[in-house]
This record gives sequence, C-alpha cells and structure tokens, in this order.
Amino acid sequence: RRLVNLEGFGMPDNQPAKAPARSAEWMDQLKALQRGEMALKTYDGVDGVARRLMKTNPRLSQDKADWLAPHWAQPDAQGQWHILGDAAHKITNAQLFRLEEALAHYAAITAPTLAIEASDDSLGLWWKGRYTREQYHERLQSVPDCRTAQVVDAGHMLHHDQPQAVAALIASFLD
Repeated sequence: RRLVNLEGFGMPDNQPAKAPARSAEWMDQLKALQRGEMALKTYDGVDGVARRLMKTNPRLSQDKADWLAPHWAQPDAQGQWHILGDAAHKITNAQLFRLEEALAHYAAITAPTLAIEASDDSLGLWWKGRYTREQYHERLQSVPDCRTAQVVDAGHMLHHDQPQAVAALIASFLD
C-alpha cells in the first residue's frame, strides 16, 4: 500500500473557545441545506459549466474544460446542467481542526507517502498567514515515510493544470 496526497494541507490549529460558535454555525448551515439555500449553481448549458471550471482554475485550457465539463455535470430534463457534487460539501465541519490530533494520525500512517504540492502557494491565499507552507512541511515530518514533490506552473487543482507531471510523479512513486 502507498498513499498519495495532492495538496491535502490540513488547516490552521484552532482554539477550544471557538467550539460553541462552530457548532452553532454548523447547525445553522445544516438547516440552510435542508431548506435548499445552499444548492449548487445550475448552468444553461455545458459551455457554462466549462466557463465555471476555467473561472476557478485559470490555467485550465478551453479544450480541457470542454472535455471535463460533461464529466463534472449533467443536464436535467429541462436542459439545466447540474454539478455532480453534493451541496453538503460546503458545510463547515462540526469539529474544530485540532493539530495535536492530526499529528497523531500522521504519525500512525504506515504506508509510504508522497505529498505533492503545486508551485503556487494556495495556503498563503486561503489562510493569509494563519497557516503557512512551512508549517505544512513541519507537519509532514510526523509522517514516518514521507516524500514530497512540487509540480511547477500549477495551482491547487494541479491535476488539471499539469496532469502529465502529476501522473508521472505518481507512477514513479508506485513503481
């Protein structure tokens, strides 16, 4: 067995005092989901889905977006295209991220691990200094047998940006 991690950074550590507010936020979001208020956007056509993919991933070329769109969404009986995802994915986790618990999980990984990251610093964009790439690399030291690799000219969706490079890294690791 082997483990490959693509940009799975984790999150900043949290303070226990934030737990009550997090629980309330989680319950509010569950209610909103049940009321249909968190539904994923629909699109008039598959070309709209392709544009959406390119909007959130500027390196994704038109031909790749056109290929990916009908795999990522499907039309309903009225011709509206729906993302093949679950709106529940947008809900905040009920539990706070606890660094010490995460590190205990990392230390328990027995499989050789390859952590692949993009050259773009998505951590810097998301967490604005609250959690850095350097901290991520420190955490990886808890994984007993971990190698790292970086894919150049790629963002968080590195498997879209540089699919051949990602595939080559994985294939080499699995050999």
